[in-house]
Amino acid sequence: MRKPIEIRLMQGNEACAQAALDAGVRFFAGYPITPSTEIAEWMARELPALGGKFIQMEDEIASISAVIGASLTGAKAMTATSGPGFSLMQENIGYACMIEIPCLIVNVQRGGPSTGRPTAPAQGDVMQSRWGTHGDHPAIVITPWSVDETYYLTVKAVNLAERFRTPVILLLDEVIAHLREDVRKPDPRKLKLLERPRPSRDRNRFRPFGGALDEVPPIADIGMGYRCNYTGLVHDEAGHPSNSPEVTDQLIRRLVGKVEARREEIVHWEETFMEDAQVVVLAYGCSARSAMRAVKTARTQGLRAGMIRPTTLWPFPDKAVEKAAAMGLPVLVPEMNLGQIVLEVERLAAGRVPVKRLSRVDGQLFTPDEILAALKEGF
Repeated sequence: MRKPIEIRLMQGNEACAQAALDAGVRFFAGYPITPSTEIAEWMARELPALGGKFIQMEDEIASISAVIGASLTGAKAMTATSGPGFSLMQENIGYACMIEIPCLIVNVQRGGPSTGRPTAPAQGDVMQSRWGTHGDHPAIVITPWSVDETYYLTVKAVNLAERFRTPVILLLDEVIAHLREDVRKPDPRKLKLLERPRPSRDRNRFRPFGGALDEVPPIADIGMGYRCNYTGLVHDEAGHPSNSPEVTDQLIRRLVGKVEARREEIVHWEETFMEDAQVVVLAYGCSARSAMRAVKTARTQGLRAGMIRPTTLWPFPDKAVEKAAAMGLPVLVPEMNLGQIVLEVERLAAGRVPVKRLSRVDGQLFTPDEILAALKEGF
């Protein structure tokens, strides 16, 4: 009998790939790109033994296209890439949003823009993960700060894609992707896995894009016998292209509304030492590891620092920042970019409290001392 929890030493990319398999992913299409390649390597080795399919495509455009096609057949499907490949995927990410295709897209961030520094860590794709494709569209973006959390958030990402019938982006960074740590790997049979909503009503009455503004409509697998037209054009409830202002408004509001109306199911963050905090650090991903050490050190030196760590970047955890602002707490935001999530913090703080940026774009991880020094300098 297998133990409920198995402790395994894993690399972040390996934990991501194994979690996807345990969550039921059975199709992977991708193109090798540093620093995400180990995910493809793991899937290439493991998927065939599980009856799944691995395809190395000619580029990232083809990769996301194949993932969309596989998902339409009912398979849980994913791809993995890094910044340049993620850029190439944007048009088809928009298509997947428009036709409501569940899929997982892993972006292991590296230095940019363009080819940048393939082996250097960065957090420069935060806004692209939200607004990379054009138009108003839903976005669910999750980011872990450890290898163990990478496993569990990958499972969550697959579940959210199926639950909300939409692409979900797991935003890793080079540090977490190549770090090796213990993973508390559960028995896959004990995981709570979600499946996409599928139709059960009369085929003649099936509306693959119908429903109220906050509704997630059922999706029929190709081959089930339900008629559906998958177009990137604005379409009515049956999938037929439409130029109607009313149809356009209804569709776009529902695409966004199905996520926004259920923020409580999606958005998650962790708070540490917030009960008596005088100042707050808001950090995510690899930067949060250094931030946590800085916060703990600050408290030993008499500065009551607290920390907010979002694991969901989009939708952004508004309540966490609004609560800190209501408490009158200044906020320090360390990011390995020139200021992206800090824009959301500034928006929500709305001038009620000082918000301080701490940026690093030299391909090096923040040290705890750098963050501690910024805290001591004040606002």
